[in-house]
Amino acid sequence: MALAKFGVVVLDCPDPRALAGFYAGVLGGTVEGEGDWVDLKVPGGPQLAFQEAPGFVPPEWPAADRSQQFHLDLLVEDLDAAEKGVLELGARPLDTEDRERSFRVYADPAGHPFCLCAG
Repeated sequence: MALAKFGVVVLDCPDPRALAGFYAGVLGGTVEGEGDWVDLKVPGGPQLAFQEAPGFVPPEWPAADRSQQFHLDLLVEDLDAAEKGVLELGARPLDTEDRERSFRVYADPAGHPFCLCAG
């Protein structure tokens, strides 16, 4: 018997609306809210939320002293096409050199690591 049910993944960031817009561009969905808390309602997926964090310091990947804490794995049909799309939306590559792997690592505009995974 579960003690709780999954609610939402919340990402701290300096600009919640801008980061919600980035992920809406990647995942689709509807951005709702203003100010220090913004939600992204993703069709057929879990909800993401973005919370303003004054003084936010992004994680570094990979770095033991500024650990990423968590990351999102996003399943895509075509790694090359998805890569082009996330870069156009403002992501930056972190680990994309090995084109034979089934995943590539990026940072969102606020610096959170995420992976595009073949699937």
